[in-house]
Amino acid sequence: MIILKNLRENSSLYKKKYSEKLIKNSEQIIDNILKIDSLIRENLEKQQKFQEERNAISKKLSMTKDKTSKEFELLSQQVLEIKDNIDKFEKIILIDKKQLDELHHNLPNIHLDDVPVGVDEKSNKEIRKFGNIKDFRFKIKSHDELGVDKNLIDFDNAVKISGARFSITKGNLAKLERAVINFMIDVHTKEFDYLETNVPIIVNTESMFGTGQLPKFSNEQFSLNNGSWLIPTAEVSLTNIFRDRILSFEDLPIRLVSCTPCFRAEAGSAGKDTKGMLRQHQFYKVELVSIVTPENRLKELDRLTNCAETILKKLDIPYRVMLLCSGDMGFSSEKTFDIEAWIPSQNKFREISSCSSCGQFQANRMKSRYKNLDKKIDYVATLNGSGLAVGRTIIAIMENYQNEDGSIKVPDVLLPYMGGVKVI
Repeated sequence: MIILKNLRENSSLYKKKYSEKLIKNSEQIIDNILKIDSLIRENLEKQQKFQEERNAISKKLSMTKDKTSKEFELLSQQVLEIKDNIDKFEKIILIDKKQLDELHHNLPNIHLDDVPVGVDEKSNKEIRKFGNIKDFRFKIKSHDELGVDKNLIDFDNAVKISGARFSITKGNLAKLERAVINFMIDVHTKEFDYLETNVPIIVNTESMFGTGQLPKFSNEQFSLNNGSWLIPTAEVSLTNIFRDRILSFEDLPIRLVSCTPCFRAEAGSAGKDTKGMLRQHQFYKVELVSIVTPENRLKELDRLTNCAETILKKLDIPYRVMLLCSGDMGFSSEKTFDIEAWIPSQNKFREISSCSSCGQFQANRMKSRYKNLDKKIDYVATLNGSGLAVGRTIIAIMENYQNEDGSIKVPDVLLPYMGGVKVI
C-alpha cells in the first residue's frame, strides 16, 4: 500500500507513474484520495479540540464541590453536547475512512525509474542469457507427450478426481519432483544462507491483504467456506510472519525459504496453456523471501535473482532474465526480474521464476517495521521470488534432457537425490 505521506508530498510523481502503468482514471483517483485524506485530518483535528474541551470541563466538574449547583448542571450539559459532537465526527470519519480505503487499497505500487515503460510483455527488456540451446537430432516431444507415453503423468484420472488443470505424476517422475525440491532447498540453505521454514498453506484475510492479494484479486484465489484462503504462494505466509511487528536493526536482513503447494484459480486464463502441466490450479513452488532495510532492497533483489538463477545454472538449463515493464508488473512490485527457462517443444523461453522488490508497499499494509540506527521506526522492505517453480522445472528438465527413445536423462546434480536412478 502506498504511503499516504509520500502521496501528499509528491502527488505529481504518482500521477505520472500510474499513467505509465495505464491505471484508468488514476489522476482522478489520486485527487479523490487526497481530498478525502484532507477531510479526515481536518475532522480529526476538530474532534481532538472537542475532546480537549471535554477533558477541561470534566476536570472542572470533578473539582466542583456542590453537585446540585447551577454551574455543575450547565457544565454537565456542555459535556453531553460535546460528546454528541465527538460522536458525530467519529461517524463522519469512519465513513470517509472506508471510502479512502476502497480507493487506497486497490492502488498498486509504483515502479522505479529504471523500469521500462510499456503496456505488456512486448516492452520487457532482456538483461542476460545463460546456456546453449541443444540442437536435437530427432523429433522432440513435449513434456506431456513424454509423460503420457512412458506412463509417468496421468491427466485423465486427475481430471476425474479434480477437474481441468490438475495432473498426477508417478514413479520415477514423482521421485524426480521430490529430488528437485530437496536439491533447491539444499542450495538455498547451504550456499545462500536462507532459513528453511515450513508454513501454513491456509491463511486468513489479513495475511492475503498484507501481501496484496486482497481485495483486488479475490477472484484469482481459492477461498474456503470458513473465510480462510489457500495460498497462491508461500510469499503470503512467510512475509506475514512479520506483520504487526517492530524488528531491530540487528535482525535484518532476514532470508527465508519454503516449499509449499500453491493454489491459483487462474481466472482470466481460459484457453491459455491448457495442455500439460505449465499452468495448474495446484503446484509446488520453492519460495524465497527477504526482509531488509529499504536502502538495501535493490542489492538484495540482485542477490535473490542470482539465487534463483543458480538453480538453473546447476541444472544446465538455458534461460534468460527479463526486466518487466511498467504494465507487466505485479500489484505489489516496484521492480521485477522474470527468469524464463528454454522449453524446446514451444521453441521459446517460458517464465519459471519471478523475483520482485516490493519496497515498503507490503510492509505498510502489514505494519511491519524496524528501528533504524537512529532508533527511529520505519517500514522494512520486502522481496520475494521463486527459487524455482517446481512443476515448470520438471517440464524444463523433461524436455531439455529427453532422449530419442523418449527416456529422460537425470541431470548430474540431481543424481545424489535419485537413489541410483540415472535415466527415467
